[in-house]
Amino acid sequence: MTHHHAFTRIGVIGAGAWGTALANVAARAGHSVDLWARDAHHVAAIARDRVNAKKLPGIALDAKVSPASDHAGIAAADLILLVVPTQSLRGVAQRFAPILKPGAPVVVCAKGIEQGTDLFVSDIIAQTMPGRQPAVLSGPSFAHDVARGLPTAVTIAASDAALAEQIGAALATPSFRLYHTDDLRGVEIGGAAKNVLAIACGIAAGRGLGASAGAALVARGFAELSRFGRAFGARGETLMGLSGLGDLVLTCGSIQSRNFALGVALGEGMPLARASGGKLAEGAFTASAILDLARKRHVEMPISQAVDAVLAGRLDIGGAIDTLLARPLRGEG
Repeated sequence: MTHHHAFTRIGVIGAGAWGTALANVAARAGHSVDLWARDAHHVAAIARDRVNAKKLPGIALDAKVSPASDHAGIAAADLILLVVPTQSLRGVAQRFAPILKPGAPVVVCAKGIEQGTDLFVSDIIAQTMPGRQPAVLSGPSFAHDVARGLPTAVTIAASDAALAEQIGAALATPSFRLYHTDDLRGVEIGGAAKNVLAIACGIAAGRGLGASAGAALVARGFAELSRFGRAFGARGETLMGLSGLGDLVLTCGSIQSRNFALGVALGEGMPLARASGGKLAEGAFTASAILDLARKRHVEMPISQAVDAVLAGRLDIGGAIDTLLARPLRGEG
């Protein structure tokens, strides 16, 4: 049974670059938006300057967005966007689970797999917010482009197709288009796997291997992502779509991507601690988790394996490059 939701108030949990950009999108789509962050000073600065100078400089906050560090606005919201990194998702979900409005769907806007549990983001929500319907927003999107109103298309997934469609309709603006699907797992897999592969593409770019090597890595990486997806019941068209191939292409070719940038720094010979600038990219956490899952289903993921080995210090960059690009010649697949 599907209820028709009227989403008038939208709560955005997490005032990073992506959370702030999505708050602006939701406001442009005609909703009143509460933007929550834990840090009261950060929130006060955003409210005062009407710009998130720390995370999304140069972008004015829409008039319909109210920044807050208390829970009142989020508790009253009809739809929740959870925009925190995958590794912080469980703690934040536990914090808000008791106070959310009954029946308010929760949309996870993070890409990754939880370290230690090997859980996908919708499963973390199922555990921490029992009875809520989780949805996932994913696809090729940079916060700055979205916040500026540049044309972007993403995927919204929920196991209830009608819910995905309703959320998509609620967030759509002329420049922000959402395609809906009920292949929740497929969308989660694309978002998680492409971050790991983006680190590999960054390493190759940082080593100066050229555009041809980069294209080969994207193609082989996509084959790897597809094998993994199929093993977990993802649909081919999801993996070929925006949240799979689309996001992979965006992330593997732009220094705007934190995962790609981390790879570039590693490829240039920087040690991990310095390359990450103290803040590890999502793919660095996901690499070991995705390999755990791959081993259980006997999926070969040589590129992800090389990335994980580099991050863990088991393989130097030179060795990784040989591993990544010197695969034995055999049939593609």
